Amino acid sequence: LLETSPGVAEVTFVEKEPAERHTIVSWEQKNSCVLPEDLKNFYLMTDGFQMTWSVKTDDTPMPLGSMVINPVSKLCRLGGSSMYTLPNAPTLADLEDDTDEEGNGDKPEKPHFDSRSLIFELDPCNGNGKVCLVYKHAEPVVSPDTEIWFLDRALYWHFLTKTFTAYYRLLITHLGLPQWQYAFTSYGVSPQAKQWFNMYKPITINTALLSEEADSFVNKLDPNKVFKSKNKTPVLKKKPPSQPAGSQKSHTSMTSAKTSSLAGNSSRK
Repeated sequence: LLETSPGVAEVTFVEKEPAERHTIVSWEQKNSCVLPEDLKNFYLMTDGFQMTWSVKTDDTPMPLGSMVINPVSKLCRLGGSSMYTLPNAPTLADLEDDTDEEGNGDKPEKPHFDSRSLIFELDPCNGNGKVCLVYKHAEPVVSPDTEIWFLDRALYWHFLTKTFTAYYRLLITHLGLPQWQYAFTSYGVSPQAKQWFNMYKPITINTALLSEEADSFVNKLDPNKVFKSKNKTPVLKKKPPSQPAGSQKSHTSMTSAKTSSLAGNSSRK
């Protein structure tokens, strides 16, 4: 699909060997949690996923799309304390606020940076944020239930999907366009990213989770109407106000007298 799209060049897919089962088991033992079954089966087929593509601008390829699923070795915990940090150095856990709104109604409970949740990075999103595998309930025992969340650059959480399979479908559907995860936030994607959505957004993107209408990315500009010559409406001239008959006759006689005098002067010359 990408290779047949207009302007797309250098579609690169990195084939990876399946992850070994003992690698997955050692990861689970190290992090004291069990990978969800669909993600574990994915790693047993391929140890991560990477696909990039570019667009041609002035015959020069420019990197645009990027689809990434980190391998098991890079499925690192987010916010974990490092032995190299200073004792009093601030951490992500310091961002926790007891006044944060918990999940109610349609809004699910947000992950926590402290020990209440376990967060692992699935996709670095080219620096535009992080897609994370989240175990929201880690105390006293880690719950096997996981969700996929998006952490933006301002360190706010946005819910994406309940399962890894659903997120993988979203990743493929959006073709790895820049900042596509922001379509699931309240503030949406940037104007520049919308231009790329206009060109390459697939029609299967229609989902109730989108913060914007389905037609908001569609370019409704009709060039035929823009460059069509417009017929100007004729401007109606206002008629002079009607004058009384006597004044109109006197005005006519004065005009004729002036005309005759001017004619006489010109004949004398």
